[in-house]
Amino acid sequence: MAAAHEPGMGGAAAGNAGAGAGAFASTLAGSPVDPAAGGAGRQAGRPAAERRAVTRPGPLDSDPAAPARRLARAQRRERIARIVLPTLIVAALLVLWELVVTVNRIPHYILPAPTLVLETLVKNWGNLAPALWFTVQLTLMALAAAVAGGVLLAMAFALSKWVEISLFPIAVVLQVTPIVAIAPLILIYVDSTMAALLICAWIVAFFPILSNTVIGLKSADSNLRDLYTMYGATPWQRFRYLLVPSALPYFLGGLKIAGGLALIGAVVAEFTAGSAGRNTGLASRILESMFRTEIPMMFAALLLVSLLGIVIFVAFAALAKLLLGHWHESEMRRDH
Repeated sequence: MAAAHEPGMGGAAAGNAGAGAGAFASTLAGSPVDPAAGGAGRQAGRPAAERRAVTRPGPLDSDPAAPARRLARAQRRERIARIVLPTLIVAALLVLWELVVTVNRIPHYILPAPTLVLETLVKNWGNLAPALWFTVQLTLMALAAAVAGGVLLAMAFALSKWVEISLFPIAVVLQVTPIVAIAPLILIYVDSTMAALLICAWIVAFFPILSNTVIGLKSADSNLRDLYTMYGATPWQRFRYLLVPSALPYFLGGLKIAGGLALIGAVVAEFTAGSAGRNTGLASRILESMFRTEIPMMFAALLLVSLLGIVIFVAFAALAKLLLGHWHESEMRRDH
């Protein structure tokens, strides 16, 4: 590898090869030849331009750190572009939205301008902040329950084929059944509204954790499994050093999906419940605004829901980068 980047070493290797070939030929002819003569003869037989290319160092040799600097600049440009480009696109869309509303004089009860939405958000922050906190709590509790239940059940599936055969169809039924259809039943059978909302959000977020973790636990390399068996590894050692690293990328991928689904489940469950009052979430604020035709307030609450979903996704993406960035291909920085 080094010879491909250092012409001086390549010339020395070519000279040694030429000396060996000259010695071999002289042995066949019966006359001794100086081993150094082979390299000198090859150099003398080359054109002057080629000899200069071999003997004179190129521009890369004079600055070996140049490729690293170029790579660092490219990575820095990419990091900046990942922030600047989406920001510019969102800003352009907001400006276009503002212009359309202003030029066409669209009433605020049909489509409020972005500036009016921000103004409403600031004025009604005292009413929206408790609702936001309620939605955050409900989403995080549902996600924590989904992670605990999904991981434990995935471990049971990985350890026992019969447990998977028996219970996996039930998990699939919960996943494919619309939460809007079963939320009224949950609200009827569960006395606490908070518990009913939590169950609804948990059902939506549960399956991605379960499915991805099961796939990850089953994707461990079969040769490594045989190696652990050959060396007499304990079940805990097999789980800690083989199955967990194998399942971690899949689990984190499912976690990024489940975070958004938990928020969706919390909002949809509250829509279905139709609850109102102080101890309610952003979905209730949206419903109240719809009934009162306060469209700017509705957009302000919807903006908070969207921002919360973005924060959840970015947080779990950063967690995946932290845990996988130094060893797994999905999060490692590539040079090209």
